[in-house]
Amino acid sequence: MTAELVAGIDSSTQSTKVVVCDAATGEIVRTGRAPHPDGTEVHPDAWWAAFQEATNGVLDGVKAVGVGGQQHGMVTLDENNDVVRPALLWNDTRSAQAALDLIEELGGPSAWAKSVGSVPVASFTVTKLRWLAENEPRLADRVARVLLPHDWLTWKLTGGDPVTDRGDASGTGYFSPSDNAYRLDVLSHAFGGRTPELPTVLGPADAAGHTPGGVLVSAGTGDNMAAALGLELKPGDAVVSLGTSGTVFGVAETGAADVSGEVAGFADATGRFLPLACTLNAARVLTATASMLGATLSEFDRLALTAEPGAGGLTFLPYLDGERTPNLPGATGSLAGLTRDNMTPENLARSAVEGMLCGLAAGLDAVRAHGLDVQRVLLIGGGAQSRAVRAVAPLVFGVPVQLPEVAEYVALGAARQAAWALSSSAEPPSWQENQKLRLELDEPTEAQRAEGHRIQQRHLEAREAAYGVRRNLGED
Repeated sequence: MTAELVAGIDSSTQSTKVVVCDAATGEIVRTGRAPHPDGTEVHPDAWWAAFQEATNGVLDGVKAVGVGGQQHGMVTLDENNDVVRPALLWNDTRSAQAALDLIEELGGPSAWAKSVGSVPVASFTVTKLRWLAENEPRLADRVARVLLPHDWLTWKLTGGDPVTDRGDASGTGYFSPSDNAYRLDVLSHAFGGRTPELPTVLGPADAAGHTPGGVLVSAGTGDNMAAALGLELKPGDAVVSLGTSGTVFGVAETGAADVSGEVAGFADATGRFLPLACTLNAARVLTATASMLGATLSEFDRLALTAEPGAGGLTFLPYLDGERTPNLPGATGSLAGLTRDNMTPENLARSAVEGMLCGLAAGLDAVRAHGLDVQRVLLIGGGAQSRAVRAVAPLVFGVPVQLPEVAEYVALGAARQAAWALSSSAEPPSWQENQKLRLELDEPTEAQRAEGHRIQQRHLEAREAAYGVRRNLGED
C-alpha cells in the first residue's frame, strides 16, 4: 500500500527547509532547501520565493503540510492585505528601548509575567509594534492586520482567513498562554491606540484550510515549538539548540511566569507549555572566533581541545551581537582575566566554547527554577557538530548529554503536526522508532561537574563585573 505523505516547512532566519515524510512512521523520503536574504528585516515575499524554490518538485503526492516559522517576526498588512513594510525579525534589536518603556508603562516585570507569561525583550512582536508606532507613524497608520512569519506563510498557502497557533502566539507579548486569549489591551497600548486584526488561534490538531490543489494545511507553529514536536520531548528532557541563536527549552504541564525575564513562558504545540531561555549568540561565536584566529573550524576544535578546562583563567563574554538573556541588546563581547601567560590561541578558542555554553547553562538553571526536572540534555543545531562543544558540554551542563541523529527538527515537527491534523487523532503520531541517537557523550564525573561549576561561576562573576547583572531583570 502506498504511504500517505506529509510535508514540514521550516522557514527560519537563514533559509527554508522542507522534509517530506511517511505520515505513519516519520521516515523522510524527500527534502528541499532554499536560502533567505541576510539581515534583520526581510520582505515576506522573500520567504514565499524561497518556499517555492525549496518545494519545487518536492511536494508531489503530499496530503498535508505544516509550517514552522521563526518566532516573533512582525509582518504588517494594510486593508488590502499588502505588506506595509519589510518584516522586522526576532534578531532586530532596534526596539530594545521600546521593551524597557513598555515594561515600565504596564506595571513592571511582575505584571507582564502574570498577564502574558513573559517579560518583553527586543525580539518580541509587541516591542516592534511600539517601535513602528513611534518611528514610522504613517506606516503604522496603514496597518490593518499583524501576523507572524508562520502565520503569513500558512495564509499564503490557503488563501483563507489568517490563523495562528497558541505556541507561536505566545511569543508576541500580547497573548496569554495560560488564558488562551489575546490581550488586546496590551496590543492597543503598545501600538499607540491602534488595534489591528490578529489571526484566529487554532487548536494543536486543527487544520488551517487547504491549498488550491486540495492539500490540507495544519495550524503551524513557531520554530522552537516545532522542534519540540520533532524531537518528541518527554518529561526530564531539555533541548539545547546551537544555531544562529541558542535556545534551552523543555515541555511542562504548567506555564512559567518568570519576573526576571530570563525564561519566556511560551506555550508548546500540543496544548502544554514550553518554558524557554534564549541567547542571541551561539554557533556564530565559534565561527567568528575561528575567523579571528585564522583557523578552520576543524583547527579551531583542535586548539580548544588542547587547552585545559577553564582556559587558564580566561573568560569570554560572547555578546558579539548584543544579548537577549541577559537582556543586554547594546552589549559587546569581552575577555576577562587576560594575562601574558594565558594569552594563547588555544585558551582563546577554549574560552569561546566555554563562554557560549555557560550562557546556555545559565538558561538550564533558569528553566529548572520553573519546574523542569532536567535529567538529560539533547544537543542539536549546527554548533553541536563541533568536537570541542561535545567535549565541554557535559562538563558545563553537569548532566548526561546526547546528540540525536542530525535532522531538520523544526521541519520534522511541522510535518508531524501535519500528520496529526490529517489523522484527526487525539494525540500526534509517534515517530520515535525512526529517531536514533547519533552520539551519547560520557556522563560527567563529580570532579568534572565541580570544574564545570567553577567555570560557570567565573562567567557569572565576569558578567556582573562588566554589566552589573546576574539575572536579566531584577524584581520590581
